[in-house]
Amino acid sequence: MTTVKRHLQIKGYGTALPDHTVTFKDQTRYRVKEGEETQIDLAARAIEAALNHAGLEMADIDCLVSASAVGVQPIPCTAALIHERVAKGLTIPAMDINTTCTSFISALSTVSYLIEGGEYQRVLIVSSEVGSLGLNPKQKESFELFSDGATAFIFEATKEDKGIIASMQRTWSEGAHDTEIRGGLTAYHPKLYSEATKTDFMFDMKGKKILLLSARVIPEMFQEFQEKSGISKDAVDYIIPHQASRALPLVMDKLGVGKDKYLNIVSDYGNMVSVAVPFGLAYALDHGYVKEGDTIFLMGTAAGMTVNMLALKL
Repeated sequence: MTTVKRHLQIKGYGTALPDHTVTFKDQTRYRVKEGEETQIDLAARAIEAALNHAGLEMADIDCLVSASAVGVQPIPCTAALIHERVAKGLTIPAMDINTTCTSFISALSTVSYLIEGGEYQRVLIVSSEVGSLGLNPKQKESFELFSDGATAFIFEATKEDKGIIASMQRTWSEGAHDTEIRGGLTAYHPKLYSEATKTDFMFDMKGKKILLLSARVIPEMFQEFQEKSGISKDAVDYIIPHQASRALPLVMDKLGVGKDKYLNIVSDYGNMVSVAVPFGLAYALDHGYVKEGDTIFLMGTAAGMTVNMLALKL
């Protein structure tokens, strides 16, 4: 019998998508229009929706975490800039937790210890991305894959049998340069930007290499995670995977997971980077795919290459 190790529950959640969409054949992508909506705007909208859903105000939150792949600016942390918009005048601590696409899972795992330990009663985690602004039009695979958006979840302490049963994170750094943006910080300083070097400041993805590495390492990790959590892929109620690409069914099939057991909304929403997993969880809750009392897996791959898995009892 599985046991909840870190007790917490979802108090509220909210999402935000740009109004503007583009289509690539049968694929829909949500993308901001530059100058009309910002990453902070999306984050603030998602937070407002989450607070309304929970019946709370920002003053009721003990900690604000930004779990996003790409920050708004190098300094300060993105959470501080979001704090300026939604919590200015309050002294709620704000921090970033970043493992790129799996940032939400990493953040939830990390703050769960702080909630279980009594440091915080209620934590708001927000993921927000405007990745479309950094895409290279000449790389068709990635240019047609990504969407923008934001999702916020409020987690709070509980004495009920809810929360995290197990979590696991692994990094295979041989894939560190298969998904990257090289320019913009200290490795490739902004002063080096020019027409000739501008692609170094855009997103660069080697999709086939990532897929091959994922196919090699994830099955063994997935087996290890099932053993650690005490929950088999057949016993878990539902799986929310990172919506990495249209190859998602191939990856899940390799793990032995049937199509009725996991969420696949890549065609409708694309890869929303760090937003994909929390948006997927919100989507599954809204559409009745998961409900209170269910045990679910959150799973994803990220640049690095990092892989996260987390078992959560709702």
